[in-house]
Amino acid sequence: MGRAWERSKLLIWVWCVLCGSCVGRFVVEKSSLKVSAPKSLKGSYESSMGNFGVPLYGGSMLGTVVYPDDNRDACKSFEGFNASLATAPRGSPTILLADRGGCFFTTKAWNVQNGGAAAILVADDKKDEDLITMDAPGENHGDSDYLQNITIPAAFITESLGDNIKKALSAGEMVIVTLDWTEALPYPDERVEYEFWTNSNDECGPKCDTQIEFVKNFKGAAQILEHKGYAQFTPHYITWFCPKQFLSTEECRSQCINSGRYCAPDPEQDFSKGYNGRDVVLQNLREICFFKVANESNKPWLWWDFVSDFAIRCPMKEKKFNKECAEKVIQSLGVDLEKINQCIGDPDADKDNPVLKAEQDAQIGKGSRGDVSILPTLIINNRQYRGKLDREVVLKAVCAGFQETTEPDICLSSDIETNECLENNGGCWQDEVANITACQDTFRGRVCECPLVQGVKFVGDGYTHCEASGAPQCEINNGGCWNETRGGRTFSACVDDSSTGCKCPPGFTGDGVNSCEDVDECKEKKVCQCPECKCKDTWGSFECTCSGGLLYMQEYDTCISTHPVTKSFGVFFWIVILGLTAAGVGAYMVYKYRIRSYMDSEIRSIMAQYMPLDGQAEVPSHGSHTDI
Repeated sequence: MGRAWERSKLLIWVWCVLCGSCVGRFVVEKSSLKVSAPKSLKGSYESSMGNFGVPLYGGSMLGTVVYPDDNRDACKSFEGFNASLATAPRGSPTILLADRGGCFFTTKAWNVQNGGAAAILVADDKKDEDLITMDAPGENHGDSDYLQNITIPAAFITESLGDNIKKALSAGEMVIVTLDWTEALPYPDERVEYEFWTNSNDECGPKCDTQIEFVKNFKGAAQILEHKGYAQFTPHYITWFCPKQFLSTEECRSQCINSGRYCAPDPEQDFSKGYNGRDVVLQNLREICFFKVANESNKPWLWWDFVSDFAIRCPMKEKKFNKECAEKVIQSLGVDLEKINQCIGDPDADKDNPVLKAEQDAQIGKGSRGDVSILPTLIINNRQYRGKLDREVVLKAVCAGFQETTEPDICLSSDIETNECLENNGGCWQDEVANITACQDTFRGRVCECPLVQGVKFVGDGYTHCEASGAPQCEINNGGCWNETRGGRTFSACVDDSSTGCKCPPGFTGDGVNSCEDVDECKEKKVCQCPECKCKDTWGSFECTCSGGLLYMQEYDTCISTHPVTKSFGVFFWIVILGLTAAGVGAYMVYKYRIRSYMDSEIRSIMAQYMPLDGQAEVPSHGSHTDI
């Protein structure tokens, strides 16, 4: 009885932890399926993307649908199917239609991929049922190594559409469809916001291994996007709570912190050995707090280093999954350990942890996003990503979240998308001489848009013509105007002003675009008309000289003698010198006279005090006297 009760409690606990997704709000992410042939089926239909394979975010795939005569549920391998691809109609990719049921969705996709098809459509077998999301089998599925090797896209369609396609094919009609993921993700602005729901547990089988490998491989791309502000990334961690009636059980105490508020499943699904869920929750909390502290230091990208380094240095299998090992990694990255520990708080306190409480609140879906209930989950621009967790595939999805022409260079690399401007310039305008083009490569394809080059805006339709507009237009290909250099002199018909036309400079005539011809000013008798003048035409100008040693004055169009000017100047020079000398001598004489007069006056005043001078009476003395 005791062992049965313990087993019962364990099953209830597993149900509490793993079945949170049973009551969650799940949103099916859809893409467009367009049928272009036959006419009876032409139109757009909805399909749902699988949680595996490679949806071509931001792109599309056109192909011919094939419904096999045998193995219609695609649960067996398609031996020899590759041979039929050589004769595929129109040479387009083959998209295989399979029936639902009989085996896992991933098994169907794997068999179809090995058969050589480019994509798989799975038709529902339930009438009037809403579209569902095809998912991979659970972690306890033994033969799951192939899951990460599925590289074709998979789409789920309704029973009615599947039946109509089958009827058209049985009637001998060709069915051509386009799987379109161009609008599968919104792209509202120049920055992508994405979040990754993960777990620090590294002993949960293939899913845990996939998450760890993804973090290691995607780290470089993520840090490039964050360093330059192209993307805003936020990590999240799923936790569950333990029902109140089980709070006192050993299972709950070993898997949870803060009195059962935040729990994680046992890594080995064995409560009697190894690490427990409490260890996982604490490391999850530590990783969240690391991100918060690093983000406050304007270095949010360090989270990728911490998580990947911790996985390498502190794995569970080496018994290093603990606080001491984690803190060594934190210190090696230079992040404030004290602030992280303050953020973690007291895991034994019977109260909410504000960080984990916010994480649980964030799990609830809002708007177009459903609840987060499975791991791993990637959210891009508030839409849940569908497909395999692979660096290149996820990067394509992130790049699909940028507005056209705003993507960073990493989204335009050859391993991510095809540069359509490389072939025939994408059909856009170009100036081969100046190496200027209106073709702009974007993640979703090319756009023909007149460029902005070195501050000069080109205007036009982008397809047939573009021309420089506004100053300094002459800096780019000389504004499309004529220019020529001879003998070290350059003339141009382009003028940096508000005009967009071309005008030959003075001394030239022509349309200013194709040519400007030199004007012979001498022949037209507009210059150098004085009797003594001699005119010689030059490229873009003229030269005028005078005979008899005369000097030509261009502003007056006349010749003047150089000698009178020199003689007059000499006379004038000596007159000035003599004038200045006379003025100096006169000034000196006046100065001497005034000094002499002043001295005479002073001497006469002094002598008058002691003896009368001629013409002056004796001055009586009025000083003191003595009586006799």
